Amino acid sequence: MEHMGDLFALIQKHGYLLISAIVFAEAIGLPVPAAIALVGGGAAVAAKLLNGPTLFAIAVSGMLLGDVLLFFLGRYMGWTLLGVLCRLSMNPEACILNSAESFYRRGKTALVIAKFIPGVNTMSPPLAGSMKMKPLQFLRFDTAGAVLYVLAYGTLGYVGRDFLKKISNGFRTAGHAVTDVLLVAFVVYIVYRFWLYYKNREYRVVPRIQVQELAKKLSAEGDKVVIVDVRSHGYYDAGGQRIKGSMRIEPNNLEEELKHLSKDKEIYLYCT
Repeated sequence: MEHMGDLFALIQKHGYLLISAIVFAEAIGLPVPAAIALVGGGAAVAAKLLNGPTLFAIAVSGMLLGDVLLFFLGRYMGWTLLGVLCRLSMNPEACILNSAESFYRRGKTALVIAKFIPGVNTMSPPLAGSMKMKPLQFLRFDTAGAVLYVLAYGTLGYVGRDFLKKISNGFRTAGHAVTDVLLVAFVVYIVYRFWLYYKNREYRVVPRIQVQELAKKLSAEGDKVVIVDVRSHGYYDAGGQRIKGSMRIEPNNLEEELKHLSKDKEIYLYCT
């Protein structure tokens, strides 16, 4: 974090291209600080080093370009892409489910606030694509979210320009202390990740059954077996086909749905 000051210096020197590249990179899932770049851009506008409307247009365009790319990739790759984006998570299934739950609870308006929620910000565009949202509808909500995000952090930088300058000077003065703090934070983060891995280890292997084996079991003892359709919201079509005799539960409302399942029968689940 010589660091944050260096980032602001780069923004002043390379301006529009750098900010556009950073917001695009964050939009496609790379771990880069788009919010900090926008704050720096706002400060540069306040210092009359960059033009406000031009910066706003370029930042929003870069963000939308990344989002639209993931939207169409999600449309054709489905949950394969979502799994790749969640790969860094210790529990990829929960990562996907949390993002899907945001859509289930908030609907399409989730796209408007998604940028402000770590994890959900990257997952929302491909999730919307995989759920077959209409492109123009996606673009309308996603543009609103991008505009809100750029304005929020750009305005923060514009208003707090003098404060940011003091922070940058402070980081340079206390460089060694900041390095030590970052090192400790990194160690704590690694320990936390290992703890998550240990905590979720039993969920990493999902037992499965072959179709033929389940078919034989249904023929022999069908009254003791329950087949449950757990396709996520957006993939499930109430008028579509599903396995004969199966029952439907909504995975985003498990606490209530589980009350309807018999504890005396073998339960087999299927999803997308």
